[in-house]
Amino acid sequence: MIVRLLGADEAKLLEGVVEGVFDHPVDATWARDFFEDERHHLAVALDGTDVVGMASGVHYVHPDKAPELWINEVGVAETHRRQGLASALVRALLDHGRQLGCTDAWVLTEAENEAANELYRRAGGAREPAVLYAWSLRGDAGESP
Repeated sequence: MIVRLLGADEAKLLEGVVEGVFDHPVDATWARDFFEDERHHLAVALDGTDVVGMASGVHYVHPDKAPELWINEVGVAETHRRQGLASALVRALLDHGRQLGCTDAWVLTEAENEAANELYRRAGGAREPAVLYAWSLRGDAGESP
């Protein structure tokens, strides 16, 4: 098993994604857009040519803050869970964030997602109180405030 970051020219590897790694099938257009943006990062776990795990992240800047890394999502195929892949994927993203000069990293998960909470705790993350607000921008969300 190999865990590594994909380069911008490696989107084709996502044609070999095992079911359950991503929430939905990979869309070639969105994958191209993802890899064309240098602030987007994707660590993968490869079993041969099969992508059996992934962790995605975005590093960003703000006018009053040093660069930070947001870990967007972590997924491992059911057939490859409990092998340390999720931890290795998170470590790969955190290491990459350090190389990029990020001073902090963060991720959100549901309070009841025990597996994710344990993963992030084992990776050295500190649980923070947070409140999440979300908007649907699909045009069916009603009036804007």
